[in-house]
Amino acid sequence: MKASLLQGVLSALGAGLVWGLAFVVPIMLPDYPPTLLAFGRYLAFGVIALALALRRLAPLRALSGRDWLVALELTLVGNLLYYLCLASAIQTVGAALPTMTIGTLPVVIAVVANLQQNSLPWKKLLPALAVIASGLLLVHRHELRATGIPAAAMGRGVALAFGALLCWTWYPIRNARWLKMRPGLSAANWSTAQGLAMLPLALVGFALIGPIGLPEAFPWPLGPRPAIYLGLMLATGLFASWLGTLFWNRASALLPTALSGQLIVFETLSALGYAFLWQGRWPTPDVAVGIALLVLGVLLGVRTCRGASV
Repeated sequence: MKASLLQGVLSALGAGLVWGLAFVVPIMLPDYPPTLLAFGRYLAFGVIALALALRRLAPLRALSGRDWLVALELTLVGNLLYYLCLASAIQTVGAALPTMTIGTLPVVIAVVANLQQNSLPWKKLLPALAVIASGLLLVHRHELRATGIPAAAMGRGVALAFGALLCWTWYPIRNARWLKMRPGLSAANWSTAQGLAMLPLALVGFALIGPIGLPEAFPWPLGPRPAIYLGLMLATGLFASWLGTLFWNRASALLPTALSGQLIVFETLSALGYAFLWQGRWPTPDVAVGIALLVLGVLLGVRTCRGASV
């Protein structure tokens, strides 16, 4: 294996390992509402971005007003709204189903691109989509039976998971298009700009929206376990937001797009592994089969799209 290929794969693995942390935090803090988890995480990300920006002011000052508006748009949908939906879904139906739903991202992006460009016959994508759907349905059926979650709550959790998937599908497509329009904009500076754009939004949201709907006994603002909450918010802000982006930018630069798309599966497998470790259990046979079908479907889908302009 070439050194650049090995470095790219290891970078993608690193991104998946740190991104997976964001999926287990809602399980570790079940008594904290998703609003506090989302605003807390991105407030930490914004503070980290501010510290980085103070060391590299010149390239950020060169950004246009339109750049900052797009950065705000991207971070609002691809970060804040995405994590609100994801954390809500995980706290409603557990980690397995939302995590697997997000794991379909490589194929969903290919489908969206194909809808826009119509460059690949749909019959070639159908086998991968059918395998993915089978895996999701298998896990959905197990979670519905084993957890005793009411059907209405399960439906709400599934809808939230697909909402998160839509946000995370839109984000990379929109982000890539803007970067292509701005070839002189480095990925590192752009990531920092998005963190800075998030900072005032997260600060206002934490102060004004975070307290809404909290139980009277909930100790605002840091909750019943302030040290653990602060530690996890800083960890997700530093690792899942900043370091994960750094790893993924490196992997994207070193690997072919078709290969890097497949390696997003590392995020799904890491998130599921963390969740099962935290809960102290192994996946049941039908959940394990569902996970295997998801991975197989994603690999089939990306292989089908290889060489196509999607």
